[in-house]
Amino acid sequence: MEKITEKEKTKKLFEQIASEEKWKENSLNKILRNFKRSDGQLYKNDQLVEMFEVVKKDFSNKDVSLIEKRIRLKPTRTNSGVSVVTVMMMPYYCPGNCIFCPNEKNMPKSYIASEPGAQRALKMKFDPYAQVYNRLIALKNVGHNIEKVELIVLGGTFSAYSGEYKIWFVKEMFRALNDMKKSSKEYVQPRDSGFEITSFDELEKEQRENEKAYCRNVGLVLETRADFLSVGELIYLRRLGATKIQIGIQSLSEKVLRENQTGRDVEDIKKAFELLRLFGFKILGHWMPNLYLSTPKEDIRGYKELFTTPFHPDEMKIYPTSVIPNTELFDLYKEGKFKPYSEDTLVKVLAECIASTPRYCRLSRVIRDIPSQEIAAGNKKTNLRQIVEEYLRKKGIKPEDIRSREIKGIEVKREDIVLEKIEYNTSTSREVFLSYKVKSEDKICGFLRLSLPKKGISKNHPLEELKNSSIIREVHVYGKVVGIDKESKEGESQHLGLGKELIKMAEDISKKYGFEKMSVISAIGTREYYKKLGYKRDDLYMVKGFHEVIHT
Repeated sequence: MEKITEKEKTKKLFEQIASEEKWKENSLNKILRNFKRSDGQLYKNDQLVEMFEVVKKDFSNKDVSLIEKRIRLKPTRTNSGVSVVTVMMMPYYCPGNCIFCPNEKNMPKSYIASEPGAQRALKMKFDPYAQVYNRLIALKNVGHNIEKVELIVLGGTFSAYSGEYKIWFVKEMFRALNDMKKSSKEYVQPRDSGFEITSFDELEKEQRENEKAYCRNVGLVLETRADFLSVGELIYLRRLGATKIQIGIQSLSEKVLRENQTGRDVEDIKKAFELLRLFGFKILGHWMPNLYLSTPKEDIRGYKELFTTPFHPDEMKIYPTSVIPNTELFDLYKEGKFKPYSEDTLVKVLAECIASTPRYCRLSRVIRDIPSQEIAAGNKKTNLRQIVEEYLRKKGIKPEDIRSREIKGIEVKREDIVLEKIEYNTSTSREVFLSYKVKSEDKICGFLRLSLPKKGISKNHPLEELKNSSIIREVHVYGKVVGIDKESKEGESQHLGLGKELIKMAEDISKKYGFEKMSVISAIGTREYYKKLGYKRDDLYMVKGFHEVIHT
């Protein structure tokens, strides 16, 4: 019997979608259960869009229209206010030797080829231009607004890659954004090999173009190691356009960090936090309960310590330790020297962590997106967060982190919104978290992070343009994405003027504390927004002196 090809299988899937007479809300999922991915998981809607492009020409115009309608999703991915595009760098050596990290030949260390993001990167041959451009086309085709884009760069340790490669990689991402037009529909083919030597001048040319592009960058997220951060490195990352840095914390136990061969200690993590906040970066930490030689008690204690001086992360990802074949941890597991927590123990640990995450922090993830067949031992449940939240609900505990309170698709009127102010101290600054929330439901509509450096630190800041300056580290308004310079419909939180109001309050607070100016760690695509509010580009930041007119 002749084996069916992948293209024929794909065609049969879409023939089934087109032929379904009575289309219901769950019809697509029922069909997809009979056409699963090679890893046993269901195809996602954006993947379906990409797949349909391959076989579209084999269908009539009538069927094409029907299929495209049926595989589109309500644009829930942009309820956070931006379209998120994740891009992966090519495989490269990692300076770390963590015993829990997989090390696949064709992937950056710690990543597995079967992870959804890794699959997309492999398909695009790690070409940054193709990864960004094609992902935007896919999002656009399922109904998302792509005018505001946050770029997340994954791949081992960003700081360890060569300077030439990093500049080219970031330049190509910006070029993809700039080439994306309102009318763009076609996917592009990835380049076949290597990268090109690129100057900072070429990168900055693409950045300047992006300031007024149709598809603007509103955030650039890079991940690196705490022990790689220095004043010089942060200036470099800022010149690339970075606004948020992901760093691995994993644990605050010296013993656990040492025995898991992370290559860093608690002091490295403390210094990284201090430097990142000093330069105004948003800080996203990674936490790993159930590491080798850790305990539930230690995991809970360490996580709670994160929200004390000097740490206070803005965002967290929790990755319960998974035992992956071909790692040192796997060997310890086989030898009986490592045993993962039971589901009950893990749920209780995570419940303590989630319940103690403060209102100013966003808990982005509670698991790694690793397919269950790749996990030898440890949690394999993809809905772990929901399980933990249900456990908390039964105990009468409601999570208060930002993600748990995001407004999403809820309609909101200006008169229903109230201001909340949270202040806390770090080793380098006084932090002010200003947020607007819906009175009746405690749903957050928008927020601002203001950093007020200690006077001695501010006066002697290593970067001239940040001396005697307060810093806005983040402004974010939630709700369905509204196009740039467009008015929102009634009920949508974006463009109700919330961001402008929060910035005005931050300016008033900064003047009260005696700062001469305020600086914003602006993304490339938000420079124009700040210009309209009286800010001027200095070098790496948007700056306003308080002798200038505040707002008209």
